[in-house]
Amino acid sequence: MINPIEEVLKKTSTYSLPNPTFPTGTPTSVPGIPSVVPSHPTYEVAHHAGKTTLWVVFVLMTISSAVFAAMSWRVPVGKRLYHVITTLITIFAAISYFAMATGAGTSLNHIVHRTVNKHVPDTYDEIYRQVYWARYVDWSLTTPLLLLDLALLAGLNGAHITMAVIADLIMILTGLFAAFGTEGTPQKWGWYTIACVAYLVVVWHLGVNGRVTAAAKGSKVGKFFAAIAGFTLIIWTAYPIVWGIADGARIVSVDGEIMAYAVLDILAKPVFGFWLLITHSRMSATHVDVGGFWTNGLSREGALRLDDDDGA
Repeated sequence: MINPIEEVLKKTSTYSLPNPTFPTGTPTSVPGIPSVVPSHPTYEVAHHAGKTTLWVVFVLMTISSAVFAAMSWRVPVGKRLYHVITTLITIFAAISYFAMATGAGTSLNHIVHRTVNKHVPDTYDEIYRQVYWARYVDWSLTTPLLLLDLALLAGLNGAHITMAVIADLIMILTGLFAAFGTEGTPQKWGWYTIACVAYLVVVWHLGVNGRVTAAAKGSKVGKFFAAIAGFTLIIWTAYPIVWGIADGARIVSVDGEIMAYAVLDILAKPVFGFWLLITHSRMSATHVDVGGFWTNGLSREGALRLDDDDGA
């Protein structure tokens, strides 16, 4: 006997859906979304060659300072003005190079370099370049003293000396601002342009006004000033060129930058100093009268004035 309820349950339990079918064929590739993987920062710093150069120049500046000081002891106090100024130039330079060689006068400038891509997002590279700010401190002290040496040799008046020194300080400070300026913006090269304009003012006062007043002191002084001032201006013109391809465009490595500035500093300071002092000792027309306080001091000056009053 067949149970109708069992037959119904059997039919219900054996019912199933048809198996699904999926289309077959070659899979198609979908372009993926590009991802930008951050790169590791690049550090542009001095290595063995650059650090060795800093120590070598420090030693040369120290030796030059000692020699200049010894040369000053051989002349009377009233004739030591050039010696004192020139010795201070190399002393400040020696201190600066010692700071740079020991790592005390340096900092890292953070630079973000953007690479524009056509089909993928732009990529950014982080660069940390070593900037020796001690070098700018050195230049802010030594270049006005160098200008003072040349101005005294030419016989420039106080107004021209003041304007030349102020323009020189503007040149150095704006160069420092440019070294730490933002990459890829007008700011960096704007500071650089201001520095170049200030340098042209210095050239004007030395090359035009200085040459006229030096010639008025005699043909020998005029020729000597034209030679040493021309030598100085040629060297100084090389400084912004080195800056442009080093700190500016970063074409030259930090080691190359150190070596280039080292050569220029040696020419502009010790070589300039020896040339000036040796020629000055042989050319009496270059002497600058610095009597009064420079030679006698305040106490003796007071005694002289008192005697004059009593005699009256």
